[in-house]
Amino acid sequence: MAYHGKVKRDCSQKLAYPKAGVPMPHSLRTRSLLARPIAVLGLLALALAAVPLASLHAQATKTITILMLDGKTGKPIIPSNFLIRINHLNALHNEWLRIDDDGLGKLNVPANASFLSVQGTYEGSMDIYVNCDASMEKDVHTIHWYSIPDIRATGVNAPNECYKGKYEDQTHIDAKPGVFVFYVRKANWHELPSE
Repeated sequence: MAYHGKVKRDCSQKLAYPKAGVPMPHSLRTRSLLARPIAVLGLLALALAAVPLASLHAQATKTITILMLDGKTGKPIIPSNFLIRINHLNALHNEWLRIDDDGLGKLNVPANASFLSVQGTYEGSMDIYVNCDASMEKDVHTIHWYSIPDIRATGVNAPNECYKGKYEDQTHIDAKPGVFVFYVRKANWHELPSE
């Protein structure tokens, strides 16, 4: 019977592993002793490679505090959520946001982010507040952008033009470095998006 270069293997024999107390053959002992240090070194190299990546991620983010105030009273409002946009793009980035019980937003923005736009929502995130920096414009839902380096360096207080700017002086607070303050009001019936 010719096999044409192929080797016929006898699969009827099972591999026999040494039983407890029986010495291992030299070839198996050498393989297991060599495999352990290599595996340990591989895991150690992987762990050491992850440490610089974690510190790079920590350096690559910037934290900004977001405070939303009522345009008429100047009191803080706890939103259902914030709508966060960066760098003049329409994509929402709420994965970087954490809102505490007082309604303060803590936003971790990446190092490549230069501009920020924030809107607040209410009624279970179904409706969007009108930002007071756009309330005197024809389209009250215009998005305004603010410099992230300015927010981090000096803090930014968005203009309060709600109610034709009548309450701007009495609601104004000075923003501290790293804080973005903006004013809102609920949308009127004719400003709500049509369905």
